[in-house]
Amino acid sequence: MSIDARTKESASPKTARRPWQRAKVVLGTVVAVGAVVAIAGALTPWPSAMVIRAVFTKGGDDTAAEMDKHVPETKLSVQGDVAYGDDGADTTMDVFRPASATGPLPAIVWIHGGAWISGSKENVDPYMRILAAEGYTTIAVNYTIGPEGVYPLAVHQLDAALGYIDEHAEELGVDTNQIVLAGDSAGAQLASQMATLITNPDYAEIMGITPSLKPDQLVATVLNCGVYDLSALAQLDGITGWGFKSAMWAYSGTKTWAADSAGATMSTIDWVTADFPTTYISGGNGDGLTWLQSIPMAQRLTELGIEVTTQFWPAPHEPQLPHEYQFHLDLPDAQTALQKTITFLNTQTKR
Repeated sequence: MSIDARTKESASPKTARRPWQRAKVVLGTVVAVGAVVAIAGALTPWPSAMVIRAVFTKGGDDTAAEMDKHVPETKLSVQGDVAYGDDGADTTMDVFRPASATGPLPAIVWIHGGAWISGSKENVDPYMRILAAEGYTTIAVNYTIGPEGVYPLAVHQLDAALGYIDEHAEELGVDTNQIVLAGDSAGAQLASQMATLITNPDYAEIMGITPSLKPDQLVATVLNCGVYDLSALAQLDGITGWGFKSAMWAYSGTKTWAADSAGATMSTIDWVTADFPTTYISGGNGDGLTWLQSIPMAQRLTELGIEVTTQFWPAPHEPQLPHEYQFHLDLPDAQTALQKTITFLNTQTKR
């Protein structure tokens, strides 16, 4: 048989790989890769955390761009990337205040969200500019997210940030007797945790932290779409449950966070006292965390005799307002929440 004949025979339909065979090989490769990812995900939180981070990063960028359109033309004085610690970008803050201001102003210290494993101070930059234009010094704070940093590292960093603000108040333009702790999503959890740390000595002792601020320096908290009860969070299932459980594993460093000290000490609903600051708390009716976390937290604070201002929406309200709807300023309802937030801040502060 000639070489041409043998080549022709080897390429004949009898011996050539059929399309379905090629597809089978590709499918087998996909399954194998998926199996590797699944195995890795069972051993470490990194794969899941990186997927969640990518989604949150895209959403955060888009939301910041949406807010940008609503930043007023008020001229601001900006101090960017002010280092409050030695961990690089993780321990920096951005400071905004009206350029026309000549003295210290009440300060709003904002802790960004991102499920504890994503996000940065840049995500809330436009919102800080909006609030600064109302006559405040606003400060967006970074902290080390998981899994790069393990709980309670972020709590220690944020306490250091508050200490820095207190010590450098003059150059930052901060009235240290009028500080508001604020945050969104995971940042709201952290803001509530910092306020609890400052106002509950027993909790501070359990955390092993001597707070950098005194209770009388806090005038209020602003809590948007936060998490305050980790035991309730642990009961979630489906894709939402997978996301939160993956994030908490990455942030806490343990799969058993719900039964460990991380879940217990992050559940501020169990640690708040009557000394907790006056609070504004809000959540959208299309956000499951509103019903599971924000409303119960508001009820708990009210039971303790704390003055609470809420912005919740009836369950049938349309449009259904999503998680962190407050930042979607193209929505009239987000504008309503913003104006109610500003009114709350004006009521709690003196300028």
